[in-house]
Amino acid sequence: MAELLVVRAGALTTVQDRGRPGYAHLGVPRSGALDTAAYALANRLVGNPPGAAALETTLDGVSLRARAAAVVAVTGAPCPVRVCGRPVAWGAPVRLPAGAELEVGRAESGLRGYVAVRGGLAVPPVLGSRSTDLLSGLGPAVLSAGTALPVGPAGPGPVSAADAYGLPAAPSELLLPLRLGPREDWFTAASLAGLWRSAFRVSSRSNRIGLRTEGGPALVRARAGELPSEGMVLGAVQVPPDGLPVVFLADHPVTGGYPVVGVVPAGPALDAAAQARPGITVRFVRAR
Repeated sequence: MAELLVVRAGALTTVQDRGRPGYAHLGVPRSGALDTAAYALANRLVGNPPGAAALETTLDGVSLRARAAAVVAVTGAPCPVRVCGRPVAWGAPVRLPAGAELEVGRAESGLRGYVAVRGGLAVPPVLGSRSTDLLSGLGPAVLSAGTALPVGPAGPGPVSAADAYGLPAAPSELLLPLRLGPREDWFTAASLAGLWRSAFRVSSRSNRIGLRTEGGPALVRARAGELPSEGMVLGAVQVPPDGLPVVFLADHPVTGGYPVVGVVPAGPALDAAAQARPGITVRFVRAR
């Protein structure tokens, strides 16, 4: 079986696919690629089926050596891409000769990149998914130097060009559409009215579990006490005791006891949240 050898693992590089939905009742998060559009494009570029496993990088990329000839594509956060030290295309299929080293560099904007290889990464699936889940620990370990990644056989899909530049650029300001509920009544009317006028920042404590905010006004509770734990969904905006909203991302817990003021619908807004660097302004707008 063909393999990619990890030469440099980067700040945080994980294997991701479309996740493992349907196991929340067992306490298992969905997980999966955070920027779903960029992940899907990477697979299309190399002719993979939609659910093939790929790599998700964070900020400073990854270096891989092909032990057999391969075709790869890099999408997500724009970055320099080199093969054996020579620049090659970002957002397009790239052929790697056997023994060649692929260097995915530091993101020029945005935060997370995606590296797909024709045939997909054939690490063992867990509950039907090859995704690394940072919260539960399911799936393959976070990549480290020396890890060998098996590559599956190429499918019938063609390797072809696609318009990578049709994807939205990394946000300079993150606008998150919010549908209020189910626990909006836990907050004062003044706090809810002020939420639409307030600016927050992406906190450096953000991760694949959730986008944490800072710098904005705390939401004020209208009632005391705590909720019993209840189910959480992707995009839920939970408000911990400090009053600063947390937007749940792919590795979020399936239950929680802090009130959820609203939910950001899955789609382009959460893809943009995956690319929002610490310090970026965050605003909540009413979902249409």
